Amino acid sequence: MAKHPLHLVFMGSSDFSVPVLAALLEAGHEVKCAYSQPPRLAGRGQKEHSAPVHVYAKAKGIPVHTPESLKGPEEWTAFTAYKADAAVVAAYGLLLPAAFLDAPSLGCLNVHASLLPRWRGAAPIQRAILAGDEESGITIIKMTEGLDAGDILLANSVPITPETTARSLHDELSQLGAKLMVMALEAAAEGTLAPRLQPQEGITYAKKLTPAEGRLHWQRPASELERQVRAFTPWPGAWFEYETAGKRERIKVLSAKDLAGGGEKPGTVLDDKLTIACGEGVLRICHLQRSGKSAMEVESFLRGFPVPARTVLPEG
Repeated sequence: MAKHPLHLVFMGSSDFSVPVLAALLEAGHEVKCAYSQPPRLAGRGQKEHSAPVHVYAKAKGIPVHTPESLKGPEEWTAFTAYKADAAVVAAYGLLLPAAFLDAPSLGCLNVHASLLPRWRGAAPIQRAILAGDEESGITIIKMTEGLDAGDILLANSVPITPETTARSLHDELSQLGAKLMVMALEAAAEGTLAPRLQPQEGITYAKKLTPAEGRLHWQRPASELERQVRAFTPWPGAWFEYETAGKRERIKVLSAKDLAGGGEKPGTVLDDKLTIACGEGVLRICHLQRSGKSAMEVESFLRGFPVPARTVLPEG
């Protein structure tokens, strides 16, 4: 339990945020309100779905506020009325106006899923894997108006291994972020935090992902494509197209291995195990999924959906 329980406002939306909120409650802090993205229509039936933080906070009896924007005097009045010691922000999805940042006595503290200043922005987990980084981590910052540019309060790293996917790294960093935020709040309450400026060298930006980026371009090295598969699992997914009966079908790749070899035209299927020639090396598909179908291991997939050797897959 925290030695100095605080009055907090929590601002988060995704499943990354939920362990952070849970840790604050477990530590004994009083969360006066949870801010979350508004419910959205999703799925085949276009039913309204609340964000994971909204669902969790409601189950815990915490009031939930879901504004479309934080601009306007009514939102400022509502925020300051909570008289929070600090606002904790984790994957919220809305920009905080400048007036909000210094309203709590301890400021607004953000859980960011990278080792800042590397990978500021929307998709730091995926960009780190795509780039072949050997580590990632969590940085707790005191928020400023600049994008992820605040002073560093705490940071800790985790390795990125050849088995790391965006999902596994997301889950690991979510738990680490929860732990570090509790530590940061305790130190802030005691006055023992030692903020440090972010270095101006090494700043990179993790732009938002798009489904189109998931396409596997066979002219690229197999090592890059293998990282792409891991970085885009589970969303938006890495994929290629296969033409059958005069129609192209998009097939999602869930796991793959990059192997030595090559010499064939990129995109050529080399064997009956769905090993594909690339610009450098070859990529062996291990798990894949057709649209609307279940995920399968490659052997089972090919029994029902053969892709013959010597097929040349379309590039784009």
